[in-house]
Order: sequence, then structure tokens, then C-alpha cells
Amino acid sequence: MARKRYEAEHEQFRDACREFLSREVVPYHAQWERDGIADREVWRKAGKAGLLGIGVDPEYGGGGEPDFRYPAVFAQEIMWARATAPTFVAHNDVIAGYLAERTTEEQRRRWLPGLCSGELIAAIAMSEPDAGSNVADIRTTAFRDGDGYVLNGQKTFITNGEHADVVVVAAKTAPERGAQGISLLVVERGTPGFTRGRRMEKLGWHASDTCELFFDDCRVPAENLIGKENAGLAYLMAGLPRERLSIATVALGAVERMLTDTLEYAKTREVFGQTIGGFQHNRFQLATMDTELTVAQVFLDHCITQLNAGRLSVTDAAKAKWWTTELQVDIAGRCLQIHGGFGYLKESAISREWANSRVQTIYGGTTEVMKELIGRSLGL
Repeated sequence: MARKRYEAEHEQFRDACREFLSREVVPYHAQWERDGIADREVWRKAGKAGLLGIGVDPEYGGGGEPDFRYPAVFAQEIMWARATAPTFVAHNDVIAGYLAERTTEEQRRRWLPGLCSGELIAAIAMSEPDAGSNVADIRTTAFRDGDGYVLNGQKTFITNGEHADVVVVAAKTAPERGAQGISLLVVERGTPGFTRGRRMEKLGWHASDTCELFFDDCRVPAENLIGKENAGLAYLMAGLPRERLSIATVALGAVERMLTDTLEYAKTREVFGQTIGGFQHNRFQLATMDTELTVAQVFLDHCITQLNAGRLSVTDAAKAKWWTTELQVDIAGRCLQIHGGFGYLKESAISREWANSRVQTIYGGTTEVMKELIGRSLGL
């Protein structure tokens, strides 16, 4: 199905993304997967190629392009290259937004040029050992003390946590107010009291460095507060639709890659004197998956249009997030089955996609939380 949401300029950008990934990512990705972390230099190269800070004002070194179709294209091409998505996607589509929209002029000049050039790598720290999808349950605190805040707590499952130079930390500055007492503070590399824990070994996305962060009487300057004190929850809620749409974009990019690979395999692998695609069961499986992808792409394109117009609702973002990620997990399993024994080998592309897909229904809000949000919108 031809998708009409992308114009000629988006396809030109796609070519640039594809060229960058083939030159600077694909040849080294297997080693990064073994290392559990990507080479830091690739960030600087991505910045030089104009792939970081796509929506940031050019005054600060960004691309100045608010159209979400550009980061969507980048995410799609990352998946087509079979590369690790969370690193760049979190930096571009989540953290850069907070630091471009909620900050002062001084803060923008301090952080954004580095984020756009790749000299600074960003992370966001919300999840904790006892607080995941419900940010209101966080226990990390930050109390005002003179010209700064004293930050104490622990964060976990932090994407880019090991590489990060700037970390947006959600902390309770007024614990007695519960969720309404959360603020966002930027903690910079080298701040006393800020340490990083072990690099976590995950089921998939191995090249995406993920670790724990610890704050022990960590003193954060008051000028590192994002926006207003105790307004952090509102900022997070405002940013979640875009984050969830980014995850949905990654999901369908992965589905498209898996289906393409599986279709090619089904046309060439023979058993009982015919290709496996010639069996009605497999043919119907592939026809079903292709239809499911097409329908999901239509809704995703609709959501992207709504986001660009400033009208994407929390509910529609939740629908896109849970539906596309569950579809990704389901199709990964069906495609692996069609690949048979070869699909179960660690070296096969489909086995890696199967492992990578599983976290998609968890981070950014679990499927169950997405359905709860949708249910509430129905008055239930």
C-alpha cells in the first residue's frame, strides 16, 4: 500500500538516514551488541549528519523541523537497518522535547547545542525499583537548600544511563502533595553524589546501554530546575503522547522489516517439494500479517497528522502504543515460527527481533496501563 503521508523532502531525508546508518552503524552494530553499549563517537557523527535535535531551533544547532514525520522516518530506517532504536529515539523524541520547550533561554544555550551535535547524550530518569508505569509512586526526593536542591533516590532501567551527560530526573519536591509535588531536575555528569550502577543485561536491545542511577545527597543547582517547581507531572503527561507515538513508529518499522524478511524466506525455503510459502497455512499467515500491518500504519499515520497539528489525544496515543507493540510481539512470534529451526538460532535476524520486541509492550507505559487510560476515557 502506498503511504501518502510522506513528501519528497521526507524521502530525501530517508536517503540521508539510510546512508548514515549503512556507513556508521551497521558495520559496528554486532560489536556494540556484544559490548552492551554503542560507541560514543557515533553520537557525534549523527549530530554532524543532522540526525539529532531534528525539532530543535536552528539557533541552538537543531534542524528546526517540528514535523514528526522526520524523526519517524529516522526511526523506521533504524529498524530497517536492524539497529538498536531506544538510544537515538529517547534522545531525539523524548528528552530533547523537554529541554527545548520547558527551559529558560540560559538553559537552552547551555544544553541544546551539545544535544544536537552529539557532544552531550541525554537520558530521562523516571522508573524506580518500586515505581514503573505509575510515576506518582516515585520515592526519589529533592529538597530546596539555599541555592540548590538536595537530591536523594534511585532510578532503574535508564536508557542511555551509562553514556548520559545530562539526565532529566523526576523527583518529589513536595512529597505531601503526592503526584502534584513532582519536579524535573537536570543532573549533569560529574555532579557530586551522582553515581551509576551496573550495566543491565537485557533480553534484547543489547547495544542500548541501560543502567541504574543513584543520587546520594546530590546537590543540583536551582538553575537546573525545568519549568516550575511541582509542575513535573504535567510536563511528563504532556510529553507522553509523543513518546508513545515514537514507540509505535519503532514497532511498525520492526514489523515491516520482519515481514519483508519472512516473505523472502517463505519464497525460497523448500520442504516436501515446494516452498513453505506455497502451503495455504503459511500463505494465509503472511496475508493476515500484511493486512494487520497495513491497517496499523493507517492509524499511525493519522496519529502523526494529529500530533503535527497539536491535537493528538492521550487516548489515541495510548491506542497506538499498545496496539502496535502487541502486534509487533505477535508478528515476531509468527515470523519466527515460519523460519523454523533457523529462526531459533541466536545468529538469525528474526530471533533478535523477537527478543527486541518484548520490551515494547512494557516501557513507555505497559499495555495494561494503556488500556486503563482508554477505559477511563470511556467513562468506566
